[in-house]
Amino acid sequence: MSTKNIPLAPPPADAAFAADPESLAGRDICSILDLNAKDVRALLDTAHAVKARPQEYRHALDGKQLVMFFEKDSLRTRLTFEAGVNTLGGSAIFIDQKGSRLGERETLADVAHNLERWVDVIVLRTFAHDTITGIAEHARIPVINALSDVEHPCQALTDIFTLEEHFGDLRGLNVSFIGDGNNVAHSLLLACVMMGANITVATPRGYEPRQRFLDAAQQIAADSPLGGSFRCTHDPIVAATGADAIYTDAWTSMGQEQETARRQKIFRPYQINAAMMQHAAPHAVFMHCLPAHRNEEVTDEVIDGAGSIVFDQAENRMHVQKALLLLLLGAGAPPAKAPRRAPRV
Repeated sequence: MSTKNIPLAPPPADAAFAADPESLAGRDICSILDLNAKDVRALLDTAHAVKARPQEYRHALDGKQLVMFFEKDSLRTRLTFEAGVNTLGGSAIFIDQKGSRLGERETLADVAHNLERWVDVIVLRTFAHDTITGIAEHARIPVINALSDVEHPCQALTDIFTLEEHFGDLRGLNVSFIGDGNNVAHSLLLACVMMGANITVATPRGYEPRQRFLDAAQQIAADSPLGGSFRCTHDPIVAATGADAIYTDAWTSMGQEQETARRQKIFRPYQINAAMMQHAAPHAVFMHCLPAHRNEEVTDEVIDGAGSIVFDQAENRMHVQKALLLLLLGAGAPPAKAPRRAPRV
């Protein structure tokens, strides 16, 4: 694979953005906005260390338990959390919540107060974001958003980790998200700007990211010395032109199935195909959070092509989530010089 040869650079010298692994202990991750650049740097450094030397962390979470309540189907999220905690010495309990949503049988407060007596961390994959924040409000143990209707922070953190593996320093990297301004787009937008990347989001009219995420990204860009920026457009060609990475997601998310036919017509010009990729930089990579609806939002030629890193993203869900568990449970301080993989050339 040919990728942009950007030399690896150290984290910014500004002490306010130096990695602090202890800063995440005991916290909730409901949104990318629960983090700052220092937190994300600590998470990325820990994930690099965990991926490079997994044997050093095999007993880091001995005796720890996480519980997962999932209102939606899952392949990557469930297995990467389960495999991740198991290889750290802990264990996972899975609760299939597709039959009834959390908060229906008993209050979210009562659920939270029960769980905090039995386990060490709660992972939630829900429809309503308020379900996650409601549990987090009452639980005295960390709560992780594994997907809600408005954000997917675990995916976005994995995406910037994967980009860092391939390109080195994220500062100045040009990322384009083309498709629906959905939960994945919201979290990716915030994470990219926070870590100094330039992100363009291209959507059809009426499918833009929610304004509060655009406002948040604007504030992050204004406050951060890392130089991140964003722009929104309705023209996918504008977004694709010169991009280092092109990212898309399903046009129809879970819970929107009744909109499928209409969305397929509206989003057709936003398909990522060989012609679209020709507008990107020659070294550009293709990204997708999966599952992909092949030959809808992306053609086989692209997703199976040499520039596709979708399965790197899928693998890295486990490494990043292992790092997240380690840091939230206070067991994840990386070595002083956590190694990072060199960019591929």
